[in-house]
Amino acid sequence: MSFYSGLSEKKRAFLTGTLLLTAAGFLCRLLGFFYRIFLSRTIGAEGLGIYNMVHPVYGICFALCGGAIQTALSQYIAAHEEKGHRVFRTGLCVSMLLSGLLAFLICRYPDWIAERILMEPRCSPYLPVMGLSLPFASFHACANGYCYGAQKSKVPAFSQVAEQIVRMTLVFLIATERTATGQEITVRLAVYGHLIGEIGAASFNFLCLLLFPPQAGTRKNSDSVFPAPVQAAPDASQSAPLADKTSSCFTASPPAQDTAPFSASCFLPLMALALPLMGNRLVLNLLAGAEAVWIPNRLQQYGLSDAGAFSVYGVLTGMALPFILFPSAITNSIAVLLLPSVAKDQAEGRTKSIAQSVAMALRYSLYMGILCIGIFVLFGVPLGDSVFKNEDAGRYMQILAWLCPFLYLATTMGSILNGLGCTRITFLQNTASMLLRLFFVLAAIPRFGIYGYLCGMLASELFLALMHLYSLKKRVAFTWSAWDMILKPALLLFLATGIHYALSGLLPETAGSMPLFIKTALQILLLSFCYGFLLLYAHILRR
Repeated sequence: MSFYSGLSEKKRAFLTGTLLLTAAGFLCRLLGFFYRIFLSRTIGAEGLGIYNMVHPVYGICFALCGGAIQTALSQYIAAHEEKGHRVFRTGLCVSMLLSGLLAFLICRYPDWIAERILMEPRCSPYLPVMGLSLPFASFHACANGYCYGAQKSKVPAFSQVAEQIVRMTLVFLIATERTATGQEITVRLAVYGHLIGEIGAASFNFLCLLLFPPQAGTRKNSDSVFPAPVQAAPDASQSAPLADKTSSCFTASPPAQDTAPFSASCFLPLMALALPLMGNRLVLNLLAGAEAVWIPNRLQQYGLSDAGAFSVYGVLTGMALPFILFPSAITNSIAVLLLPSVAKDQAEGRTKSIAQSVAMALRYSLYMGILCIGIFVLFGVPLGDSVFKNEDAGRYMQILAWLCPFLYLATTMGSILNGLGCTRITFLQNTASMLLRLFFVLAAIPRFGIYGYLCGMLASELFLALMHLYSLKKRVAFTWSAWDMILKPALLLFLATGIHYALSGLLPETAGSMPLFIKTALQILLLSFCYGFLLLYAHILRR
């Protein structure tokens, strides 16, 4: 308690938000894991394949109407607190207009999209349902962006959980009812589950907006879920007519002016932030779609059969990668909160605070990445065997383990660059990283199989992390120590591994009879505890 109370107000808010988002992220990933198992047993592998083919269309559309605007709202509101309400309403108008237009096009031309773009006519019946989810997803994204910008992470954290719970509950009820009446369960259940989840999350956000309306003064109303921005006190030396001429989008103006749903003065700067992000997300979604199409094709050139190629790709993307990405719930939470925090520091000229944020993100990304190397190298094969009954999944985890530090670094450093307004730089660097990965897909897979693609993933993430760090170093004078951030945690991981094996040898023989997954999970927890304790002890000694 003394440690927490000794932190500054900003650090306490950042720590609380990170813990909230991390807990929600872990819970959602656990729920999603069980939900995917349920779907695989109800609609089968082929049904899951068709369902996954529909998602690229949704991802591209959401990149245009929701994801980029959420990030832009978060960044702009953090830097201009006094304009929060008007910017939120302006961004929401733009997002809803775009999502409505895209939903109309998807519902109007599902056959053409399925046949010409997805090359799978069976996707046609499910595209309109995915299109209908876009307006709900856009409202959800804008509301979350507003909260992130105001550094209030309660609603985004709880809305993730609400989305999963609503989706899972209703889908389970529908599946139970259909099974009881003898009706066939098809892909339509999974697609409607997606729509149900988006409606649930949007409804949760809307209820919060109604029950906890914005009130004047964020700091005086810190418990408000949708807090209003801080309004500066009027300057007594200014006359009233002069004060009325301020360009602020959210001032103490008459209600008729303040409640206008759209502001042209906020639209242009908001779109200046959102358009590069839209391009970034759109290009990355298109490149990811091309990657998904080309990998099975190149595996067949390597010599695998059609079924074998899709099996290998399924083991990699459906079994190994989800485990590798699971710990990123922590770094994703840090990244989401870093963007508005850094944007606010830049607007207020606090360069020292920005440097501290970079150093903190760099330190903890490397700490966690090094721990994950140890976990997946040591326990990748037991995890693959116990969870999926597949040794290949474990071997892929052992190779991808070396991806973790660079993956986590790229996530946090990229978010800081976006917070500094360097969206064009992150766009170019992300595109270059994806193109490098596609080069390995086209050139390495036909010669080395799926291991050529794994090498491409490692090379692209290493390139992206180093480029983000280089770009930040040119703009922020942060300090870092190779000993403190790389060598020391690596040495402590080595010591933690030795302690882990020593303690494991003291366990009674009956421990060997427990299920492999339980045993592996306990070993991972023991290693993580030893590593964390050694890091904390080293930190105390340094102080």
